[in-house]
Amino acid sequence: MNIEQFYPIFLQSSNVVIDSRKVEKGSILFAFSGENFNAAEKADEAMAKGALAVIVEDEKFADADKNIFYVPSTLIFLQQLAIFHRNQLHIPIIGLTGSNGKTTTKELISAVLSAKFNTQHTLGNLNNHIGVPLTVLSIKSQHRIAVVEMGANHQKEIETLCKMAKPTIGYITNFGKAHLEGFGGYEGVIKGKSELYDYLMENGQQILVNDNDPIQKEKTKDYSSKISFGTADSDYQFEAIYKDHFVGVKYQETEIFSNLTGNYNYDNISAAVALGLYFDVPIEDIKSAIGNYFPTNMRSQIQKRGNKTLVLDTYNANPSSMLVSLENFKSFEGSKTVIIGDMLELGEESRKEHQSILDFAKSCNFNEIITVGPHFQSVYHSENAFQNTSELVERLKLRPIRNENILLKASRGIALEKIIDFL
Repeated sequence: MNIEQFYPIFLQSSNVVIDSRKVEKGSILFAFSGENFNAAEKADEAMAKGALAVIVEDEKFADADKNIFYVPSTLIFLQQLAIFHRNQLHIPIIGLTGSNGKTTTKELISAVLSAKFNTQHTLGNLNNHIGVPLTVLSIKSQHRIAVVEMGANHQKEIETLCKMAKPTIGYITNFGKAHLEGFGGYEGVIKGKSELYDYLMENGQQILVNDNDPIQKEKTKDYSSKISFGTADSDYQFEAIYKDHFVGVKYQETEIFSNLTGNYNYDNISAAVALGLYFDVPIEDIKSAIGNYFPTNMRSQIQKRGNKTLVLDTYNANPSSMLVSLENFKSFEGSKTVIIGDMLELGEESRKEHQSILDFAKSCNFNEIITVGPHFQSVYHSENAFQNTSELVERLKLRPIRNENILLKASRGIALEKIIDFL
């Protein structure tokens, strides 16, 4: 089975999945296998559930008469199918990467563009070497524009993802201290993320640039195909505005408020508004789209629990995002508790970065600092330093937090959301 032969079958499918539990009528299942399981064993079961086809890399389960096809590698076939499909699409595709704010920015951009276009975008955080081809394959003939999020934790990964998504416009949210271990330090982060710029420049495509970011500005200074925002010399100028804990932007005479907290979301909102204006989305529709977007994914999310205000930012954390979260939380009125969990994948920089964040938190004069995870525990010698969330839950059962405002910030692996019901 080759891509050209299989493509007509793909065009008849309803969706592409890699989990046999998600198979529905018309699905194509890519039966990925691991060390401890052989997903090809689920091929007949998937067909019985209504799958249109199954791709397996175990030849003994193949049966072409049943549309169960053997390929040497399900991953390579998935990626090649995505590339072939992308070559048939003639619509703008916005490629998005960065150290912080990718998912929020992606969702804001999609919300804005959806006000005018049938828009497809990356679902959840399907932004890696499997997620990006799945996103590309989810773009159907009715879609008029798409937003593809691309994540990376090592060199050359963005380069590979660009070859599948082939963005026509690209944006890097920022360059932060994320995945330092995989990238080989901060300079490695800049180099790795800039692979998006390399692709766009080599192919004569557009770059969205935040002119307030000196790295973005320097990296694109000699490139002419740009859409810029942020300064008086940019294509679009915005002013940061605030209402209670929420941030927004003012464009000319229009005030656009969001349901997001944190000055760091000003850039994310600005990027979405800039792309909306570039694609001629009416300003009132942009305002409505931003105002009607509510974060539900533990990213810059505010929840009211009785007389307490919770700021939930537990999906990801690195030194850059941790710093701006703490800085933002300082501005909240009333008593404050910060609960910060370990930042992962920092390699040799881990102890230094955890100590730096702890020192900054102490300088903010919060009423209470609680840490979760062995990295913070190694530098915070306090009864408020916990090895894991289970230990913290037991403490909360005995001694609840009384302060009015509570910030939760940690890497996803700490699972800090487990304590929310005990606050």
